[in-house]
Amino acid sequence: MANDPLAIAAPPSRAEARALLLVVCAALLWSALVANDRMTWFMEVMWVIAGVPLLVWRWRRFPLTRLLSWLLAVHALVLIVGGAYTYAETPPGYWLRDGMNALGFAVQRNPWDRVGHFMQGFVPAILARELLLRCTPLRRGGWLVYLVLAAVLSFSAFFELIEWWSAVAFGADADAFLATQGDPWDTQWDMFTCLIGAAISLLLWSRLHDRQLGLSADVRRVRVPIGA
Repeated sequence: MANDPLAIAAPPSRAEARALLLVVCAALLWSALVANDRMTWFMEVMWVIAGVPLLVWRWRRFPLTRLLSWLLAVHALVLIVGGAYTYAETPPGYWLRDGMNALGFAVQRNPWDRVGHFMQGFVPAILARELLLRCTPLRRGGWLVYLVLAAVLSFSAFFELIEWWSAVAFGADADAFLATQGDPWDTQWDMFTCLIGAAISLLLWSRLHDRQLGLSADVRRVRVPIGA
């Protein structure tokens, strides 16, 4: 099958795509109205502010699969909630912490930051997979998995650099954006959580994603001689 960027089997319907867009935009507007810290809000949701117009602009020529569209919408909502309350103070994070403590896990910090970094791997893994399969000659297999994981980890590391630059530029005003909550290993945990999210996403969604991309079950394997 040729790599035609438009050749996908299951994009969302027009009504479905509009509903997802409406939910994300409504949540973004709500978060702007209730944000505890305007600077933190902007730094957390800037990916949504930049991504939504880009998707709308390119949708006719490059629609995404239904799976990726829903995952991006959910990821946007996680970012928006984190931006509205700051990651250390999100009510859903406190609910999650209380639930985990009730199950016997000793969780002291608000875990919404961990949720955010898990999603930073869980969703971009499918985004990277879709772009690689639709826009490059790459086929399914070990190299695809490797490059997806590498891309996700690269973005995670870049995001940690953004946090560092924010701390240097804004000092204590960037504490809410950093959301370390006193953990000296927060940066390492963030990247590890992102990697776990990406790996789980590939294991969970790859077959469904292949069907929605319209890829056949057969994978042509080409052996490259050593030294070629």
